[in-house]
Amino acid sequence: MSDSRLLGQLLLTGVPGAQLDPETAARFKKLQPGGYILFGRNIQSPEQVRKLIDDLRDLSEIEPFITIDQEGGRVSRLRLIGEEPPNAQALRDLGDPTLIKTHGRLTGQLLRLFGFNLDLCPVLDISYDDSADNSLKGRTYGRDPQEVVTNAGIFNRAMRGQGVLSCAKHFPGYGPAECDPHEFLPIITKTREELERDELLPYRALLPEIDSVMTCHANYRAFTPENERWPASLSHEVVTRLLRDQLGFDGLAMTDDLDMGAILNEVTFEQAIQEAVRAGNDLVMICHRLEMVEQARVHLEAVEGPVIHDALRRIEKTKKRLVRPDRWSLDRFAALNREIWDLRVAVLGEEQARVTSVEDGKRSPVELY
Repeated sequence: MSDSRLLGQLLLTGVPGAQLDPETAARFKKLQPGGYILFGRNIQSPEQVRKLIDDLRDLSEIEPFITIDQEGGRVSRLRLIGEEPPNAQALRDLGDPTLIKTHGRLTGQLLRLFGFNLDLCPVLDISYDDSADNSLKGRTYGRDPQEVVTNAGIFNRAMRGQGVLSCAKHFPGYGPAECDPHEFLPIITKTREELERDELLPYRALLPEIDSVMTCHANYRAFTPENERWPASLSHEVVTRLLRDQLGFDGLAMTDDLDMGAILNEVTFEQAIQEAVRAGNDLVMICHRLEMVEQARVHLEAVEGPVIHDALRRIEKTKKRLVRPDRWSLDRFAALNREIWDLRVAVLGEEQARVTSVEDGKRSPVELY
């Protein structure tokens, strides 16, 4: 099959609703995206989620990535139909590696049961201020690089042990950001030496046991001094020279959602799609403007053949590690749900465990996205 026939494989797309209507099914069958990402709009009941995933897989000639943000706390899409796992910060602050390992195992088992094969975590960002307004509140495994390596590494190994691939995010790091990239482009002025010492250390340590990396929408003056509004996710200097050449990562790289303000306010849709792949990303993520997915495929036709070929090679290599879903069982879901509740109580205490996150997007659109 020619590379041009496979261009859809470079697209990671959202899904409109909780069921596949005939029109959407026909679009996806023709487009053959490389993967799908589910959000709250796609989640109504346990049986419905599994059926939606089975239907998406049935449409696909090549096994698709089926992914989700299931981190813990407010960024846990499946809490809409089950218990809310504790977030990374609560696990970090308690300091019990056994509970972090349990969280990773339960996350992997839950996702396998539903048919997800890739989870968009662990977060490798560093928290310099737990109250900062940069979308990371509650989501970070460490306040310094080594704490991130230790805690995120435990989670990552436990989840991958259940057959679910991982994604380290947000490369090179949103920790120093002073605004939320869902709304604006953060400008990060740390020097290359400072980034090497801090942000890049968790990646250096964990990349050998990470399946994919999500590149972030922030401008790093140290890497793109000639263009002060250019996001890292679209930067050849960041994705190819830094992540691939310097850090030696030949795995799957994907952009953060290209529907975020940090992209929409700075570049055209055509630029975002083409420059993301030219930068060295393999998957471009379109989560919400789903009417643009076909246009994204058209824009990919203008990207140079060798660039597309390299991306397809890495996608194919990663897909060889995908594991099929477990057999569906509502009883199994109920049992896992009880274990997640027990973990929540162990981390937070029973009284605090009963206070769950509000899905209102007031802290960051990441809660709704």
